[in-house]
Amino acid sequence: MTPEAKARQQIDKKLEQAGWLVQDWKKINLSANYGVAVREHPTDTGPADYVLFVDRKAVGIIEAKKNESILTTVEDQTLRYSLSKLKWRKEEEPLPFLFEATGEVIQFTDARDPAPRSREIFYFFKPETLEEWANQPETLRRRLKEQIPALPEENLRDCQIKAINGLEKSLATDQPRSLIHMATGSGKTFTAITAVYRLLKYGGAKRILFLVDTRNLGKQAFQEFHAYTPPDDKRFFPELHIVQRLSSSTIDSHAEVCISTIQRMYSILSGQPIDESAEDVPLAEVKTLEKKPKLVKYNPAVPIESFDFIIIDECHRSIYNLWKQVLDYFDAFLIGLTATPDKRTFGFFNENIVAEYSYEESVADGVNVGYDVFEIETEISKKGAELKAKEWVDHRDRLTRKKRWAQTEEDTAYTAKELDRSVVNPSQIRQVIKAMKLAIETKIFPNRKEVPKTLIFAKTDSHADDIIKTVREVYGEGNAFCKKVTYKATEDPDTILSDFRNDYYPRIAVTVDMIATGTDVKPLEVLLFMRDVRSKGYYEQMKGRGVRSLNKESLQNVSKSADSAKTRFVLIDAVGVEKSCKTETRPLERKPNIPLKDLLQGVALGHRDDDTVLSLANRLIRLNKQLEPKALTQIEKTVGQSLHNIAKTLVKATDPDEIVTLALENAKAQGITRSEEILTEEELQTARESLVNKACQVFDDPEVRDLVESARREREQLIDNINLDQVTFSGFSEQAEAEAQKVIQNFTDFIQQHKDEIAALSFFYQQPYQRRQLTFDMIEELHEALSKPPLMLTTERLWNAYARVQETKVKGTSLKRQLTDIIALVRFALGQDKELKPFSEQVDGRFKKWIFRHNAQRKTAFSPEQTEWLRLIKDHISASCSVARDDFDYSPFADKGGLQKAWGLFGNELDEVMNEMNQELVA
Repeated sequence: MTPEAKARQQIDKKLEQAGWLVQDWKKINLSANYGVAVREHPTDTGPADYVLFVDRKAVGIIEAKKNESILTTVEDQTLRYSLSKLKWRKEEEPLPFLFEATGEVIQFTDARDPAPRSREIFYFFKPETLEEWANQPETLRRRLKEQIPALPEENLRDCQIKAINGLEKSLATDQPRSLIHMATGSGKTFTAITAVYRLLKYGGAKRILFLVDTRNLGKQAFQEFHAYTPPDDKRFFPELHIVQRLSSSTIDSHAEVCISTIQRMYSILSGQPIDESAEDVPLAEVKTLEKKPKLVKYNPAVPIESFDFIIIDECHRSIYNLWKQVLDYFDAFLIGLTATPDKRTFGFFNENIVAEYSYEESVADGVNVGYDVFEIETEISKKGAELKAKEWVDHRDRLTRKKRWAQTEEDTAYTAKELDRSVVNPSQIRQVIKAMKLAIETKIFPNRKEVPKTLIFAKTDSHADDIIKTVREVYGEGNAFCKKVTYKATEDPDTILSDFRNDYYPRIAVTVDMIATGTDVKPLEVLLFMRDVRSKGYYEQMKGRGVRSLNKESLQNVSKSADSAKTRFVLIDAVGVEKSCKTETRPLERKPNIPLKDLLQGVALGHRDDDTVLSLANRLIRLNKQLEPKALTQIEKTVGQSLHNIAKTLVKATDPDEIVTLALENAKAQGITRSEEILTEEELQTARESLVNKACQVFDDPEVRDLVESARREREQLIDNINLDQVTFSGFSEQAEAEAQKVIQNFTDFIQQHKDEIAALSFFYQQPYQRRQLTFDMIEELHEALSKPPLMLTTERLWNAYARVQETKVKGTSLKRQLTDIIALVRFALGQDKELKPFSEQVDGRFKKWIFRHNAQRKTAFSPEQTEWLRLIKDHISASCSVARDDFDYSPFADKGGLQKAWGLFGNELDEVMNEMNQELVA
């Protein structure tokens, strides 16, 4: 049985379990079942693998591939069949539901979505579900994008408004996971219920799962749902929507909100009985009692489409260890609520923190040169990382891409070189793409409405696929937005390349090596390097993809918002490629002092270690660039292949990925099941020897060796590898320092120009004790004026600029900036402070002096309770510049008794104390 046939057997089984009857085209009988999947259905562009019929009406396409396939590469094929005309079908409209499937992985795209994007799903949808979706005038994702009205802000705190707006913005761009980070006591559940109400009313959500950590939290949530009244309706929530708190294995078919622990949901999916006492134990403790992950299988009674959204309360806890597959089962948006996120939380939710989502804008640098270099560096891309033993992580088969959730067996340290080969870190990829997106939008091309044509260089085909999925999610775009262009792509790479060059989509292309050299894409304006390149010649060719000039009209054909001819491109360096290439020494050169003649002779006699083979390859690459066309033609005619191909074959023969691939193929040919992790040294060595011997076979012929050597003598250069250079400086480039100086100069100029217009600046130019009070509104006015174009001077950018230029005088660079830090920046710029310290540190220091003086002058020192309140006032001033009576109505003062309590502690002194602190702590 062929791999394709085996995969189709598994696909058939999954279809049948989801309620479909699978038929061959020649035996089609659409009345035999409500949902029918017809194999090899004819179309006017060829037979489709499966066409899905519901109640005799065609609704979808399945493109089936063998298990080794990467499904993103066949999406256009599925789309083509959906647009084709089916034999005997009367309707002309395209089929909306597009599936790609292997025996292990299924991905789905709804073509009617505003930005149709594939997503991986656990199983196939039921026929009834597809019919229901087909009959809806708008898809869920289109409703989320187009039909959610503005949020009424009455009775909502600012943090709740920010969280709901951030969530709805995230959902409108089809982000699969969103994290709401709100402090304890800020009303997370109320926020979530408000969001649930809007998703049901305006988004048309069918059912939402509210997942809790313990049974008690479920009870609390149930009570809050019952107490909630929406702003546009005076009825309680349960009067408008059915809320079910799951206490059995049955989900009410009419329930629109289900509240459950994750333990009970696993019990429902698996059919296994639940120990209800286990629902009272927080999952952080459960993980120490159980060691095996909670694997789930498809349950027809609870199909994957049962919930449109899953809200995970207290999502910082250990839901991602034993219980992650319960979340993976449902085709639903995941929304996390937490007050205390950790690294696992950020990672699980794709670092999509919607409650804190913000953009820092900046103007373009304005340098009109051939190209600019923009550097992106992350900790892991620089230093690597380590996975500790017993950590729960996905293990993905490189070929099939099938995942299993399991613990690591031992500590696994990996270097930056091993990233995206033996270890894939999604966060590292995501951070680079997010940094690229932010840089393009705020610094590189801030006035563009669309993403400039961008090319990303990846390490391997698998790495490229990971990048594509991340780009689509980060940008909130569909399949057409980002495509892979490599030699291994199953869809025609030339067609994609033509579209990339001439059409609006794709905006971003990802390649390994196909567009690295010799390919002309004139509208290309951004190159992102996510792979290192040690060969200077190869690197220069790769950079050359972006240097082509283009007139304004031609550029606007593909990038409509471009306002001029193409005058530059930007190289974004995410791997240190610019630094690694500042040397003539080539990494392939392992034996620089051995003549080419001796290398050729050594290889012929069997000296085929990696150093020898790679050094020979490097010499041939160099020779290929030096020789005249006539000499190259003579070699190719004699040998039967070009010098370039010979060198490329030598390099591939020592490539670990190529060796592993051959070793796996050898094992498979012998009927042995192997994964990369359990290949033996003997199997790897056998594969390497086979590749190397085949690559070196050409040099067994002495005539070939003589021909290459004689050709070399015609064009020979001496390369000095004896006198080694050394690093003399490591830090910011001169250009970066100049940019920081420019930012600081713009800031000081602004202060001088506007000192009489902006109230906050006037504060610093008046004499002490004659100033009027500095307020938070004044600080906001100053911050807004600075952050608007053309200055775009945020506190973060200003702080970083001072840190670059006056590093020894700047403190707190690693801290998150507060809005009130603008006070410290102004004082430092005016020379009133000799060090740049966070405003909160300055307030702390002044408070200590103030309270010490008062305690020394008073007959009775402040009591412990008074001192506690004074510290609360001090903290409020740190964040808001001042304190007033009205502030006592809010947390944290209100939590401790509010204004009445303060009067009881300080009496008539209260106003005097507040006025003194407002003046002296901010002075």
